[in-house]
Amino acid sequence: MKLFLVFGIFTTFVLMVLRYRKDKALRELLIAITSFIAIISLGVMGNITRPVIPFFLAHILLVVFAWGALLYYVVRRRYLWWAIFSPAVTIILFVIWSLLAGSRYEDIWGSFL
Repeated sequence: MKLFLVFGIFTTFVLMVLRYRKDKALRELLIAITSFIAIISLGVMGNITRPVIPFFLAHILLVVFAWGALLYYVVRRRYLWWAIFSPAVTIILFVIWSLLAGSRYEDIWGSFL
């Protein structure tokens, strides 16, 4: 499984660089790399949703959806910002839910404060 993740990350990066070498569009390369870093960061930050399995599964699904949107941008040059930043929704919902639910997830806030 980890091999597929590394292969997917490497392939996406190579596609971005090859597209830049073909078009020489530095702005588009910077947008793609920034989105690439944002998706990876949101994927890592999504580990806080791990205690609640439905949030975690939704987060994984939205990370895959965001990765597809990034590939769509690299290939078609159409930027779907709402799809790329969609994994943030599960993180925000989890934080709101843990604020409302309270006691079960209070150990999470110790790492933020």
